[in-house]
Formats: sequence, C-alpha cells, structure tokens
Amino acid sequence: MSRGDDLQSQALTKPAFSEIQASALVESVFGLKVSKIQPLPSYDDQNFHVCVSRTKDTTDGPTEYVLKISNTESSKTPELIEVQSHIIMFLRDAGFPTASVCRTKGDNLTSLVSIDSGSEIASYLVRLLTYLPGRPIAEIPISPQLLYEIGRLAGKLDKTLEKFHHPKLSCLRRENFIWNLKNVPLLEKYLYALGQSRNREIVTQVIQLFKGEVLTKLGDFRECVNHGDLNDHNILVEAIKSAPEGATYHVSGILDFGDMSYGYYVFEVAITIMYMMIESKSPLHVGGHVLAGFESVIPLTPVERGALFLLVCGRFCQSLVIAAHSCQLHPENKEYLMITAKTGWKHLQQMFDMGQEAVEEIWFQTARSYDSGIAM
Repeated sequence: MSRGDDLQSQALTKPAFSEIQASALVESVFGLKVSKIQPLPSYDDQNFHVCVSRTKDTTDGPTEYVLKISNTESSKTPELIEVQSHIIMFLRDAGFPTASVCRTKGDNLTSLVSIDSGSEIASYLVRLLTYLPGRPIAEIPISPQLLYEIGRLAGKLDKTLEKFHHPKLSCLRRENFIWNLKNVPLLEKYLYALGQSRNREIVTQVIQLFKGEVLTKLGDFRECVNHGDLNDHNILVEAIKSAPEGATYHVSGILDFGDMSYGYYVFEVAITIMYMMIESKSPLHVGGHVLAGFESVIPLTPVERGALFLLVCGRFCQSLVIAAHSCQLHPENKEYLMITAKTGWKHLQQMFDMGQEAVEEIWFQTARSYDSGIAM
C-alpha cells in the first residue's frame, strides 16, 4: 500500500495523474510506447496497468507493466523506495514470484518527476514493474492447503531476507511507521474516527492489553525484516488443475512491498493470519493452517506463540481504525479503503468475545494436526 508515517498528510499527497499524463511518463521516462492504460486501486499512491506496443527493440520483452507513482511524502524518502526495489529483485532472483523492476532510460530504478499544479510544484517518484499474472486470493474460495502454502511462503520470505544486504537497509527501521505492528498504541490519536461505539471500546481494550502484554515482550521476539502487508489483495494465485471438487491454486505473485520495515517473525505470521481471515467462511480456523505453514519454516518460540492472539487483534485494529480515518480524508476512495471493514469488525469482535485461550486452542490444535499428517 506504500503509505507514509503521517496519516494527516494523506489529503495533500496522493498523486492525481490522468491516464494521458501517466502514458506520457511511461514513454518519456522508460522509453516504451503505451497501447493501453487503466488505473488500478491504491491507498495513497497511484498505480496504472500499462500495456505497451512491441517495437523492433523490444521483440521479446514483457508487454504488461504496473506504473507506480508514489505520493509526495513517500517521494521524499527515495532511499526507502530504492531498498524496496532491490528487495523485490533479490527475492525474484531467489525464486519468489515477485515483479521485475524496469530501468529508466537513464539506467535508474526510479525517476523523480515534478508537476506544476499552478499553486506549487510537486515531485513524485515513479517506478515501472512487470505485471504479474493471477487473481487476488480475495476472489477465490481459499482452501486449507492454500492457507498452509501462504503461511509457508511468509516464513520463507522472512528467512530469505536474512541474507539480503544493502548499504541503506537501516532505513527500514521506521520507528513511527503507523503500519508497523509494534505501533498499535499510535492508533489512540485516530480513535475519534470511530465515534462513540462498541467498536471503539474493543479497540481501546486491545490497545491497553497490547501495551501490557506485547510491548513488554518485544525483547524476547526474534527480529527480522517483514513484508508487513501479505493481505488477500497482495497475493495472486493461478489455478494449476481443475477437479470436480474445485480448482487447486498456487501463488503466482507477491505484490506491494511499500510497508516493509524491521519487525519480528511473529509479526509476519500474525499479519498474514489476520488478512487471510477477511474472506474466509470459517475465519477462526484460518490461523492454524497459516501457522502450520509458517512454522514448517520458522517454528515460533513459546513467548512468540503466546503473543499471537493479541498481535492478530492489533492488526485488525490498525486496518480498521486507519481505514475509518482515511475515509474521512478520501471519501471518494471509500470502497477500496473499507475492504477490510466489510467483515473485519465482526471477526475482531468474535475473537475478542471468545477470548485468547479459546481461539488459541483452535489455532494450535489445527497446527498440531499437520504434525500427525491429518490436517483439519
């Protein structure tokens, strides 16, 4: 989603390029002839699906791309976007289904373009990535096998990134980044967006529990670089075979590295569990399948496992509160911003009402079933 730390600035920073302007950027910056372009959903950046025409110089290259235009706040930290781009390329070389990053005519990964709006000159970082095939998992019925695969993918991704080195990697220590899971308490300043409601009461309770039971244990968690946004629209799948009981899918694409930051292994699995619950018909059983897949790569410690429930609740709160706040800034983008809210409040309330012990029993029993070879 590639969002800045300061939510208050969103109303001023989201790009608003027309399709004609975006086409001109592709041609002037990357030297490609656009045959078709259409906008893609985005949070506070701007994305376009771009089709290009073949030329005598590009007879064997890709013909579909995603043009990413960062908001003005994100564009002030080019080193962060540079590191994200290098990580995308590193993971692709390691066998992950990430995009290729296209170089500009000047052989750079990004280009800073300035637009005179009349009242001011705004600068935006522009990138071009190859378009990945597949459908978002939000659009398909998700099976236990696919949940396990996604959990395993999350574990392998974090494990692989242990080997990634870059001189500017420290820029991923984004201390006040609102989407880093350790920053759940920063939501307090945005609670007004919920009004006086049962939802606000639950979020307030989660924040207090988080302060006492998660923040005090961060020193016991194992640190790593997190993707931080493996949600049901950032993971693409393709059918590998059809059967009478339905198609079998595999992951064909991982999108959106804009929320990357230093975190912990247990953050990644908690974030993944939360987002996989969104579209599930049996959301409380999701966690065990994702956890089993993740732990096939990185087994959690008892302390990390003990924090998982509140971390999943915390991520629900982040997504729901920030969406409510952002809708006040961008009412025209409400449909995209409120994707999680359609089921998220119901899931959070159900988890909170059942309590940690009951939810953990479901998750951990399901995860154990993989050890015996009888997945539930």
